[in-house]
Amino acid sequence: MPRPQKKQKLEDGQQNGGGMTTDDDDNSSSFDRLGTDALANIFGFLLPEDIMLARLNKKMREAAKKTIVPLTDFVVDSVRKYNALVAMSTALPNLQQISVHGLDGGHKYSDGEDPNEGRAAKTANFITHDINFISRFRRLRSLELYFTPLNGRYAALFDFPLLHKLSIKYTHCLKWNLEMLEGLPLLKELFCASNESLTGNIDSLRVLKDTLEKVTFRDCPHIEGNFMDLADFPRLKELNLRETYVTGDIRDVGERDFPTLELLALPSSVYGGPGHEFQRISDAPGIIRTLYSIKRQRPNLLFKYWYGKLSKDSPDWYGLDDEFDEYYVGDGAAFPSPPLHVCLVAAGSRVGYRWETIDGDHPCEVNWLDPEPHRESSDYEKYIRELRVIEERVYLYQGFHEPPSEEEFNRLASEINGD
Repeated sequence: MPRPQKKQKLEDGQQNGGGMTTDDDDNSSSFDRLGTDALANIFGFLLPEDIMLARLNKKMREAAKKTIVPLTDFVVDSVRKYNALVAMSTALPNLQQISVHGLDGGHKYSDGEDPNEGRAAKTANFITHDINFISRFRRLRSLELYFTPLNGRYAALFDFPLLHKLSIKYTHCLKWNLEMLEGLPLLKELFCASNESLTGNIDSLRVLKDTLEKVTFRDCPHIEGNFMDLADFPRLKELNLRETYVTGDIRDVGERDFPTLELLALPSSVYGGPGHEFQRISDAPGIIRTLYSIKRQRPNLLFKYWYGKLSKDSPDWYGLDDEFDEYYVGDGAAFPSPPLHVCLVAAGSRVGYRWETIDGDHPCEVNWLDPEPHRESSDYEKYIRELRVIEERVYLYQGFHEPPSEEEFNRLASEINGD
């Protein structure tokens, strides 16, 4: 009968000590026999918050201190999260990934050395919190600062011997120089965006020559130097220097330079970089063939954001001051501005270039640099498909492989508008 069996189970449990079964005793005894190293390995499969909750006794607390916490992003975006990170700095000192964002309203991190006086005055009555404790995380591999309310210079943020990835975005009042990166000897990825107080010459990155794989400086107006100073970095895959004052000449790139590069985005201050202004229409093919040669030597290389344009100081120029304006010809009919911008074009593996209007809506014919793929090649169907899309867009400037002269442009505008 079910009822007597249940009663018998209860009686058996009472004989074994207040309801705990022999199996429970064995499991508890086995767990108690685990050393702190074994517990640390177990904790290594948990999230930081779960490890903190599992610290029930002295042994577990000691194990937590030894735990190499997996690369799971812990985001500090409030005072509560900040307090949790402070606790982790002693309880989980081997945390490997941290993102420090903003704090609650009326709170900030303590000012560093040489703070922005205006910013300091505006936040003088804010509740302050120490940020230097973060240096306790000696095994940190990834650090992100995003809209972090920092003001001044903080040496503690650049002293992590095992750091692989550093990202600093929109942290405008953080003052630092590229020379401070020598405190991050194993850095592989560096991403900086909208850092108005960042200064330095990219030559300072040479202390990281053998480790750097990805470098981005976007909208960092006080970064200077010559991009060729990084040409011999053996592991560099991505180099993005847009909106900096880095200089150089794309024609200086040799066959052995940037051996592993897959993405290159240069500022307009580099000769031949994106936004380069040509003094004559006839100057464009030479620069483009240089870019083409560089890419042929590095098939995986992507020239991100590249385009060129005819300078308004050029004797070939005949556009309007505002290139987005339309021409009005004959009886007042509108006509797009002339195609005085040049860009790279690809259909399958075939690369070329073409001139087009500033909005890209009215291109000229493509000047192909590669021969057409063989009909039996694996790339041929993709090439034909993408070629049709390219050719369908050529309307106004059919037959033109470079911008029409001003006389040709006016004649074309008149013909199309029926004058």
